[in-house]
Amino acid sequence: MFTRKRMLALFLLPGLAGLLVFYLIPFVYGFYFSVTDGTRLNEYVGFSNYLKVWQNPMFQQGLLTTMELSLLCAPIIFVLAFAIAGMLRSLGQGSTFYRNALLLPYLMPSSAMILIWLLIFDYSGVFNQILVEALGLGGERLIWTSGPLLRVPVILLYVWKNLGFSVVIFTSALQAVPQAYYEYASLEGASRVKQELRITLPLISPTAFLVFVLAWINAFKIFKEIYFIGGAYSDLYTLQHFMNNHFARINYQYVTTAAYSFAVIVLILFGALYWFEMRHRVE
Repeated sequence: MFTRKRMLALFLLPGLAGLLVFYLIPFVYGFYFSVTDGTRLNEYVGFSNYLKVWQNPMFQQGLLTTMELSLLCAPIIFVLAFAIAGMLRSLGQGSTFYRNALLLPYLMPSSAMILIWLLIFDYSGVFNQILVEALGLGGERLIWTSGPLLRVPVILLYVWKNLGFSVVIFTSALQAVPQAYYEYASLEGASRVKQELRITLPLISPTAFLVFVLAWINAFKIFKEIYFIGGAYSDLYTLQHFMNNHFARINYQYVTTAAYSFAVIVLILFGALYWFEMRHRVE
């Protein structure tokens, strides 16, 4: 018994060492940069960097845009994934093809997907041609790759890329719900919507919480797509833009300060979600 545990620890050691060296130590040591002045002597300045960053209008804009995108994208993924997983459940074994097709964008390289998206949402692209010519809406073509309309291709790209992964997780959880519950609810006259809200969601609440958290985390990482489409100073300026631009200027103090500030916000939000999920979990 003890020999097996020692062997298990031995196998886990390389992974734990990598986690310690590349994640935990830099995370802890990075806090040191956020409380120093960035000069050659790196003198301690307390929380003055945090005050400067939080008073910076670009940081405020980036944080506001990041939270806006996450609050838009995560619920869209959650609702669509849950609805599609429910439809695939009724197909039984025939849903395998559709699950694989939905998961394919998640496995594709982001650079290739963005090139396709640029072709679709270009000024002379497919999307404008459909709106102006095929649907006969008339008027001038819209510029989707800059300005406020940039949100549309970014959100659609995020949903297309991440929807399949959430559907697969939901489908696995739905398979564990006994069919007898739905049969009894049908006999009592419960509608399909009421069955999903009163039976399915309470029984798979841990999985639903996981899907929502993963969708929210992925929404926080949407910077790469915006950067490739709109550049370093996009009209859709996120918190990652702020950190990336200051990193390019070697302002590590502002980068780490923004990162730790955002980490605290995320911990508070996810802590509140976890507390809500635990209170409403069905045992």
